[in-house]
Amino acid sequence: MKKNYFRQIIGLTLILLLAQCKQVYDPHIEAKTTGLLIVEGFINSGQGSTTIRLSRSSDLEHTTFTPELSAQVNVEGEDVSGVPLVDSGNGEYSIVQLTLNNGIRYRLHIRTTDGKEYVSDYTPVRYTPAIDSITWQRENEGLRLYANARDPLNTTKYYQWKYEETWEIHSAFYTSIKYIRDTIQTNAVTDLVYRLPNQNPDTLLHKCWNTLNSATIILGSTEKLTSDIVYLPVQYIEPQSEKLSVLYSINLRQSAISKDNYLFLQKIKKNTEQLGTIFDPQPSEISGNVHCLTDPGEIAIGFIEVTQEQVKRVFISNSQVPGWGYHQDCFQAVIDNNLDSIKRHGSDLYPTTPQSTDAFGAIIKFYATNDKNCMNCTFRGVSQKPSFWP
Repeated sequence: MKKNYFRQIIGLTLILLLAQCKQVYDPHIEAKTTGLLIVEGFINSGQGSTTIRLSRSSDLEHTTFTPELSAQVNVEGEDVSGVPLVDSGNGEYSIVQLTLNNGIRYRLHIRTTDGKEYVSDYTPVRYTPAIDSITWQRENEGLRLYANARDPLNTTKYYQWKYEETWEIHSAFYTSIKYIRDTIQTNAVTDLVYRLPNQNPDTLLHKCWNTLNSATIILGSTEKLTSDIVYLPVQYIEPQSEKLSVLYSINLRQSAISKDNYLFLQKIKKNTEQLGTIFDPQPSEISGNVHCLTDPGEIAIGFIEVTQEQVKRVFISNSQVPGWGYHQDCFQAVIDNNLDSIKRHGSDLYPTTPQSTDAFGAIIKFYATNDKNCMNCTFRGVSQKPSFWP
């Protein structure tokens, strides 16, 4: 007993000592690392639009997005050709389609409102092989998606992927009734329940869609392989995720990039996605291929090159992943359709459908749920069906 007692005392003492050793670390960020021009995007030589995003860097305490507005952005060729991009607002500059000469190198030219000029290095038009397929397999009860591609010329070697994923959402219950103000008892302090005017379930509240864009940098390399054949993971869906509750779609975008761009993006990825503990990679200096002509000593962040973008979409239904296990924690209670009953429960429950009606169709009792997400999918998505949805 005494040994255990002394062990507890020693353990408690160590915990207190360690707790007192903790200090707040306030990193000193030099002024030159804030307010730097950040250039994101690529010059698309294939089908589809080119979009360049301009913003300014900030310190760790101010993480709000600061777009670079009203700049002049042009795609320039070594043959002195030039195409201006349209200011789309919020720091985005784009053009629907570019027609480029594969034998000419191109760069980006930026002039900001303060009169400074920035250019990227001239780069050749890079070929991107098509995406052969998007496959998937179960992994740790979730779903891992893979990009499959091959370059018969064995020249690509370095790849980047982005995606938009869309999934269909169904609320647990249909809704065909709602609370409306009682117009007969003017002194009523609560609401009565009536059928909706069409007396049918409101399908706009039952079926919705949600869309997210990839938020991480996804890279792959076949440099160490004898053949330029890609079979690399691009997305992972967590077990029991709502994304696969009905129907899921991923629109994958694949671009070939240079080795220098690949190394640049690797540094960006380490500096933004893999920091947090002393065992993570430490921040490293980032230098791309964007330079300030007006002030050669000023740092700009970005790597712009010319490449094709190959796109492929695939759908995965819930029936294709048996035992997925998605479940909404929803229940319904039965409520009497009178003022006293509604007053007791109405503020906490949301009406869904009638449970019983009289001979004239008036509601006697109705079902209600405790969670608005269980009867209204628009809190988690939009009711407008996407144009590409089957």
